[in-house]
Amino acid sequence: MNERQYDLICLGRLAVDLYAQQPGARLQDATSFAKYLGGSSANAAFGATRLGLRTAMLSRVGDDHMGRFLLETLTREGCDVSHVSIDRERLTALVLLGIKDRDTFPLIFYRENCADMAIDEKDVDEDFIASSRALAITGTHFSTPRVHAASSKALAYARRHGVRTVLDIDYRPVLWGLTGRGDGETRFIADDGVTTHLQDILPQFDLIVGTEEEFHIAGGHRDLIAALRAVRAITAATLVVKRGALGCSVIEAEIPAHMDDAPTYRGTRVEVLNVLGAGDAFMAGFLYGWLRNESIERSCAYANACGAMVVSRHACAPAMPSRAELDYFLAHADRLERPDQDEELAHLHRVSVARPAWNDLHIFAFDHRSQFYELACECSADESRLPHLKQLLVEAVAKAERELNLQHRVGVLIDQRYGEDALHAATGRGWWIGRPVELPGSNPLEFEYGRSIGSQLLQWPRDHVVKCLVQFDPDGDAESRLEQETQLLTLYAAVKQSGHELLLEVIPPANPAATGTPGERVLRAMQRFYNLGIRPEWWKLKPMPAADWIAIDALIAARDPYCRGVVLLGLNAPFAELAEGFAAAAHSASCRGFAVGRSLFYEPARAWLNNDIDDAALIERASLQFAKLANLWQQARSGVHQHAGVAA
Repeated sequence: MNERQYDLICLGRLAVDLYAQQPGARLQDATSFAKYLGGSSANAAFGATRLGLRTAMLSRVGDDHMGRFLLETLTREGCDVSHVSIDRERLTALVLLGIKDRDTFPLIFYRENCADMAIDEKDVDEDFIASSRALAITGTHFSTPRVHAASSKALAYARRHGVRTVLDIDYRPVLWGLTGRGDGETRFIADDGVTTHLQDILPQFDLIVGTEEEFHIAGGHRDLIAALRAVRAITAATLVVKRGALGCSVIEAEIPAHMDDAPTYRGTRVEVLNVLGAGDAFMAGFLYGWLRNESIERSCAYANACGAMVVSRHACAPAMPSRAELDYFLAHADRLERPDQDEELAHLHRVSVARPAWNDLHIFAFDHRSQFYELACECSADESRLPHLKQLLVEAVAKAERELNLQHRVGVLIDQRYGEDALHAATGRGWWIGRPVELPGSNPLEFEYGRSIGSQLLQWPRDHVVKCLVQFDPDGDAESRLEQETQLLTLYAAVKQSGHELLLEVIPPANPAATGTPGERVLRAMQRFYNLGIRPEWWKLKPMPAADWIAIDALIAARDPYCRGVVLLGLNAPFAELAEGFAAAAHSASCRGFAVGRSLFYEPARAWLNNDIDDAALIERASLQFAKLANLWQQARSGVHQHAGVAA
């Protein structure tokens, strides 16, 4: 058989989860919610993609902001959404979820006439189904005539083309109309009609996965063995029974007399925060092994580990582990009763998942506050003009992006004090965006909005990078270093909690007693931060000789191979000096580009504040400066590529 395009197509629920952010509170007492991708099929597709399977989603979303969020989230992770239809008549489904205690997880499904339950037979393309090695469907998508017809058509195509078929029983009584609409928490109600409906479709599946209660409904018996025998009487499928803390049992042949006689694969017992989504993670992990033709034992190990990690985390889809996390968990399972408290696992979850690639960054930095204020004073200009100036600089960056074809390679550093409107204008363009948190000129480090840096980050878009300039002297007195280090540890804890990436700009202050070259001092400062456990995604460093870059590259590779890299700062240096720095850094494995400010904006901004030029001229001049510097950077990079025998 020829290689197929996909490993897995998931057909079913695709919705938005709104999770209460106050564990322990009743759902009606929750005061804020976090938004995640949700729906059992979508969660499984997301988790399988994150592990490395080639996955596609077959469903519908509404023509609304939430639908676009779901599509963008799946796409960023690498899941194909070409067969997720846009429903112009229905809204994307929503679910409100809470975490009351270890056993109570209230949830409300907002799925009245929702988009994913309107998937139609015409949405199912035979060639698409045939292009996959497996098709996974959830029981919910057999619960109404419309979705039953669409799912049955997909199943028929799968059987015709030798596509392996998977059923996640996914029994939610409320979605079968068996409870009040507000009772999404109830997981089991016996119902002969549902049992008959499920038994009509079971023979069409090669793999059936469910909890003990879900096999009760599929088999029509309260006794698990009796239920499994009823299922086996109508299907030869491999049966995977999820058994919570016990792990899972897999039955490929006859049903044993007792459940303890079935092959059972135990997982790691962990402290439970949230069971919601654990079953979807289990499915993703099992399919990851099963579709790679690994043993049942290994597939169950993946499944149990994925489920264990997700029950210890807040969300469903975002909690899904990467392959790096999975390997780490399996290697250290004997001591991971609290996966949520393991620093290395948390770091891997932060850095080893899919992220936008930024390997050639051209960042226009105008996050300066004191420098812009001083420039306004020098020009006798009103400080109130500075916000508009920064908005114009956004337009200058956009102009350079268009003219130089720098899409997905452009970035900005913008402050909130004068640049709030500029930040709003820059956000959503697909740019790398950084924002400062340090009080300008503070040494020891202080945060501009006070010590409660975490509460400030709650207001930031998640894709904004936290930039912090620290004047750290590795040769300074112990008291000063301790104060700086305490502040940085506070900041690092805050970004880990908020999910933002961190950029540290390291500039050792002047110190006549300091030893070593400036590059060596920067290296020792970075080493100290790594020793403290601080692993920023980004470093911002002054240009250095090529020899210093060798040491920088080696340090980053040894201490944090997931580091995103280094960008070069400018310090108002002339272009000729910056070009020399670019050339010295061009061979670096970790240098990703530049983040330069005053060298670009100072002269155009001064002319504009002096009323010598208008808005259009400012945009033109600043854009031209940015373009010149971009060309210098590209020339430095091209020289390296040509020297290495690669076309520039």
